[in-house]
Amino acid sequence: MATFDVKNVMNEKVGQVDLSDEIMSYPVKPALMHEVVIMQLASRRAGTHSTLNRARMDGGRGAKPWRQKGTGRARSGSKKSPLWRGGAIAFGPHPRDYAYTMPKKKVKNALKSAIRAKSEAGSLHIIDALSVANGKTKEAVEILKNFSADRKVLVVYAGLDEKAERAFRNLPYVDLLDVNGLNVYDVINARTILLCQDAIGRIQEVLV
Repeated sequence: MATFDVKNVMNEKVGQVDLSDEIMSYPVKPALMHEVVIMQLASRRAGTHSTLNRARMDGGRGAKPWRQKGTGRARSGSKKSPLWRGGAIAFGPHPRDYAYTMPKKKVKNALKSAIRAKSEAGSLHIIDALSVANGKTKEAVEILKNFSADRKVLVVYAGLDEKAERAFRNLPYVDLLDVNGLNVYDVINARTILLCQDAIGRIQEVLV
């Protein structure tokens, strides 16, 4: 078991907690993490892009712009031709779903790899509880200052009281994430991770 210090919101050590070796001894695999992140980002794409082909455009109605012969111009059969300015788009994009899946074991291993990478980088902090007395955003800012966290902060929790949620959600550089939604992209993207102690059990339940 790997032992981590548990800290309070003042960044003071108040205890210790063990994380399974199956998570913390898993090697850091950049290629695997990259593969899973690409899958996640693909799943987040809206895929709502659309263009008009000749069949979907209004106008034209089968009429030729001018007669076939005698004008001195190139023959033309439709005002909707992709060759014309304002005409249809040939082979343009249409709405589609970019999502695809990967084996669950690969996704789990990528998450283990990401957690270990952040741990080795000193970016992972385990806190006993995220308590905010009055639910004020300035209180949340002071807590983050204790961890030198002012950019791309990820707070992972199992249960968050209303005051803490209200204090942190107004900060644009903080993402609040329920432990059930923990994923490779958010872990890698964060510069500082505050992991609430009550979320550790769920992480080990899923990854071990």
